[in-house]
Amino acid sequence: MIRGGSRGERLSKILSLMETSMLYQGDAIHVERQQGEIAVLTLDLKAESVNKLSSGVIAELTEAVGEIEKAQGLKGLIVVSAKEAFIVGADITEFHAMFAKDEAFLVEMNQRVHALFNRLEDLPFPTVTALNGLALGGGCELSLTTDFRVMADSAQIGLPETKLGIVPGWGGCVRLPRLIGADNAIEWICGGTQNDAATALKVGAVDAVVPLEALAAAARDLIDKANAGDFDYRARRVEKGSPLKLNPVEQMMAFETAKGYVAGKAGPHYPAPVEAIRVIQKGAGEGRERAQAIEARAFAKLAKTDVCYNLVGLFLNDQAVKKKAKGYAREVDPIEQAAVLGAGIMGGGIAYQSAYKGTPILMKDIREEAIELGLKEARKLLVKQLERGKLSQEKLAEVLGNIRPTLSYGDFGHVDLVVEAVVENPKIKAAVLKEVESTVGERAVLASNTSTISIDRLAADLSRPENFCGMHFFNPVHRMPLVEVIRGSKTSDTAVAATVAYARQMGKTPIVVNDCPGFLVNRILFPYFGGFSGLVEHGADFERVDKLMERFGWPMGPAYLLDVVGIDTAVHASHVMAEGFPDRMAHEGKSAIELMFDSERLGQKNGKGFYTYTEDKKGKPVKQHDDEAHRLVESVVRESRELADDEIVARLMVPLCLETVRCLEDGIVGTPAEADMALIYGIGFPPFRGGALRYIDAMGTAAFVALAERLAGELGALYAPTERLKAMAERGERFYPDDNVPSDDNPSA
Repeated sequence: MIRGGSRGERLSKILSLMETSMLYQGDAIHVERQQGEIAVLTLDLKAESVNKLSSGVIAELTEAVGEIEKAQGLKGLIVVSAKEAFIVGADITEFHAMFAKDEAFLVEMNQRVHALFNRLEDLPFPTVTALNGLALGGGCELSLTTDFRVMADSAQIGLPETKLGIVPGWGGCVRLPRLIGADNAIEWICGGTQNDAATALKVGAVDAVVPLEALAAAARDLIDKANAGDFDYRARRVEKGSPLKLNPVEQMMAFETAKGYVAGKAGPHYPAPVEAIRVIQKGAGEGRERAQAIEARAFAKLAKTDVCYNLVGLFLNDQAVKKKAKGYAREVDPIEQAAVLGAGIMGGGIAYQSAYKGTPILMKDIREEAIELGLKEARKLLVKQLERGKLSQEKLAEVLGNIRPTLSYGDFGHVDLVVEAVVENPKIKAAVLKEVESTVGERAVLASNTSTISIDRLAADLSRPENFCGMHFFNPVHRMPLVEVIRGSKTSDTAVAATVAYARQMGKTPIVVNDCPGFLVNRILFPYFGGFSGLVEHGADFERVDKLMERFGWPMGPAYLLDVVGIDTAVHASHVMAEGFPDRMAHEGKSAIELMFDSERLGQKNGKGFYTYTEDKKGKPVKQHDDEAHRLVESVVRESRELADDEIVARLMVPLCLETVRCLEDGIVGTPAEADMALIYGIGFPPFRGGALRYIDAMGTAAFVALAERLAGELGALYAPTERLKAMAERGERFYPDDNVPSDDNPSA
């Protein structure tokens, strides 16, 4: 056994032990002739840590296939990777520029790749792909061109293109259904899933699964058996190139039923999954080339949509945010022991997430019953995972063992980082933080899970304010991916880096922001709620507003969201916002939200708010219309108006987008990518719209400013664009100047 190096490097070393001669050498691909008769095509993109199918790599692959075709006496081809992953997909950084070209260009581009892949598929000898790691998108499609696939038991394979608003464009919609059946292919493609080796073998996507160390030998064994006649590789090619074997009734069952189900799951704003089914259906009765032409045209059509543009932008933003967080985390050692103060629902959720991801955590409270509540929350989440088959009984016990409840500070001297998650009261939090600071080591980091209270205010009485920052989790902790790491004026770089590192260890996406009332996400959210309050005062039916914003793409409308957040929490935060930004967030008289609070309608936490709530069979709250809530709201209506749908949307979205702009201008957040990702991860901003700043870009900065100025003329400072934004509009500038907006991008307000 060869030891050392990455899995891909070990595989490459195994193959290199054989007698070789070079057929082709490029910057990303080389082809060696082994023992005179087997060609091994190795993917090893020198400039990157992973293999991606960029336009340059496709050009090299074209040259490499040409050299293989010219070689005499070959009896087989094995395709391998020298990196940890096989191929992670196409190079998505090229997509915006590429997709800005017209549909004819995109169709022709895909047809060129189809022709190349078909040449690979038609080589006059058996071919095998050895999948050592991730094989996604174009990497999966490349593997489908070979006669056989052998997969390491640790590898994964899939076609995630629909998550980018497109369909697989290099044969995935053609070859996969012919290999694994229409039903399985629809599930893989529409879900965009990464599938493990056992699943891939079960459905027939791969022909063998072996330990990584046996991958090279298994690939060679498949070639030898195919040449010996044990496996009929020519019959496999006929099957992949022929129409699907489905009669009309089977086609109806496979496709029409699937379209209805997938459309319901994907929703009206995500056309790619249903379009993928149509592509498979239209190509089902065709041979290889005609089916590929259908796929190429569908790909090109979707690539030109605003949905694809925004989802590609979202992917690029996500990568940028994660790269930045990774850079912070490299500056410090991993957190080996954490602690959480406060063992309620939030504290229990933090303890669960830390323990589940492998970082032991102390969970402290001053009351035994609170400790039990925190443990109950962790147990509940673990049992759900157990029931879904996501973890074993042994893993459950291990996670619970990583949570150590305590009523004292006895073991806090060994803690690397403490998360304070007590009640949202500045005096109580400050007192608890001062108390815990005296029990931990001098290098330990303290982090407050506050949602609104100034970090500088909480740090005022600390002896080591440089070791203190905010770490704002979103509820429910186990589901919400975002963590805001809030830097105070005295917070050190080390404290920020350690907190970012811990958030990443917990499987979260941390975004570093600067201190201000509400920080980033809540500061942006409350102008949206302010717009909602104004709509209600002008007679808008809050249930109509909710339904309209849900159709717009939000997971829930503003009234429903307020009930979920908690009316009391919202009232407290709104007072903080009004104090911090009185010019645009203070208001006269009672708002509908405050009226609910005065009437002890706190939302889901006590079963009544803008809606009333009952539990379904699984214990989940279900909202229902409530006449009393509507009667209460009527008392704050100042003037009843007829408001069109687009006017309602504008009165909610404009203040939210403007506050995002202000946060960027004020340096609360560093980049447009971080601002937009925080909104998508933190409050469910519609992903297909790309974020608040992409939303402005899509509308056009000048058009957005004109809309804001019109609303500000009547509704005041909440809608007033900043001077810098107006200057951007005059110069025709955008927040993402390097992107190429698709020509048909014209989202409604």
